[in-house]
Amino acid sequence: MHNIFKILTIILLSVITSVVNAKTDKLAIGLDWFINPDHAPLIIAQKRNFFKDVGLEVEMIEPADPNDPPKLVAAGKLDLAISYQPQLHIQVDQGLPVVRVGTLVSVPLNSLVVLKDGPIKSIADLKGKKVGFSVGGFEEALLSGMLQKYNLKMSDVELININFSLSPSLIAKKVDAVIGAFRNFELNQMDIVNHPGKAFYPEEHGVPSYEELIYIANAKNRNNPVFNKFFKAIQKATLTIVNDPKSTWKDFSTYRKGLDDELNKRAFKDTLPRFTLRPQAHDLNTYKNFSNFLKEKGIIKKITKVETFAKP
Repeated sequence: MHNIFKILTIILLSVITSVVNAKTDKLAIGLDWFINPDHAPLIIAQKRNFFKDVGLEVEMIEPADPNDPPKLVAAGKLDLAISYQPQLHIQVDQGLPVVRVGTLVSVPLNSLVVLKDGPIKSIADLKGKKVGFSVGGFEEALLSGMLQKYNLKMSDVELININFSLSPSLIAKKVDAVIGAFRNFELNQMDIVNHPGKAFYPEEHGVPSYEELIYIANAKNRNNPVFNKFFKAIQKATLTIVNDPKSTWKDFSTYRKGLDDELNKRAFKDTLPRFTLRPQAHDLNTYKNFSNFLKEKGIIKKITKVETFAKP
């Protein structure tokens, strides 16, 4: 009888310990932009309780300035941030303690956009023109590679920081072109307001392919087990979107006021095939090739071993 009570006590203590350990972890992630269809996996994971199912409470923070989230991660004020592979290379070269821990969109979305009926017919026509950008360093890196193919230098164009106002600045002719316009978003936005744009894609104009949207963390926190929970929920949400775009669009569009419009509906459809189905997997060669490209263009000073900032 004594042994039975002893066994029951051990089982009870085990159950109590399991309950205590099944706590909810909190995670704060800085977005790269205001909430839009690029963030659909996060929104669906939130709305369908996929984060909750893995014991996670996620706070998504929209930036006042798209340059801020990586700095906040480096300062330890955010657990994760959505950023861009080209920007990551530049930040690592500058000594920022950030690493890639996952991928949201593994192919380029960025493009150089001009007005379709405007005077810029070729990248070569940008000499002496104004080019708007929103994310310092990152977009200039792409623009530099694209210009060089046409024997132009960065000094041949005037860069103007227009923050979030990409399409409006182009339509109002405050700039002649914008770099950083996402082909799934700004092109739809311009078409809807009857000012269609023409896009020049970096990967077709001298820039190696790269991962557009990545998740970054502080280097000291790269092996945080909470991230595994996060990516488990993100992967489930991504597969759900791919398998059932109709119902997931409904969930996304009703997440909050202002998302259920023609622009987001078009962008959601165009983004869907670009989401990474295995968010923690990636190709190190993509990072090595892009490092070499940036070094050749003089955008970074040295080649850093990619395994140190792109978690395999």
